[in-house]
Amino acid sequence: MRNNGIRAKTTRKFKVTTDSKHTQPVAENLLRREFEVKQPNAVWTSDISFVWTREGWMYLAVVLDLFSRRIVGWAMDKRMKRQLIINALVMAIGRRRPSPGLLHHSDRGSQYASNDYQKLLKKHGIIPSMSRKGDCWDNAPTESFFSTLKRERVYHKTYRTRLEARTDIFNYIECWYNPHRIHSTLGYLSPAQFENQTINKRKAA
Repeated sequence: MRNNGIRAKTTRKFKVTTDSKHTQPVAENLLRREFEVKQPNAVWTSDISFVWTREGWMYLAVVLDLFSRRIVGWAMDKRMKRQLIINALVMAIGRRRPSPGLLHHSDRGSQYASNDYQKLLKKHGIIPSMSRKGDCWDNAPTESFFSTLKRERVYHKTYRTRLEARTDIFNYIECWYNPHRIHSTLGYLSPAQFENQTINKRKAA
């Protein structure tokens, strides 16, 4: 098989990232699958996924701006604790400086429902929204990003260490996906190109 370039198909390791069995308050689904957004920093979505390495699991949390599908915040860690998503949100807030009233949509997992995360949202005037129980389609754009990341990059790699995975995923997000990866929903522009084009049009108007 090696001599003829034949590889056996293998199953992908799976890890559950959503634990909705908790006693924390759950926000109403305010997004309601309205994924077309007219301006940046109006609606962000967030979720957690996982990557297998030979050292064990690596968890990835992202914050996505629905306007341009740009990843505006992300964090990686070997543990799937609330600090993971807090770090991703802090990066997004630091980069984008959103005005109060931004809508933040996530699943209803214990990390997103935690008191620390909700306090951070409230501190910055961000309005929480959560998917219905067990309905991944309510957060489809973020799920689509993870699917694209794994199909285009992760499934073609064997990561020896978490650091190796982190470096590769950083390069994918910051050096490929945001600046260059085109989207049919954006008129075949990348997230960065779509935002720049919109800004230029508004300046010219």
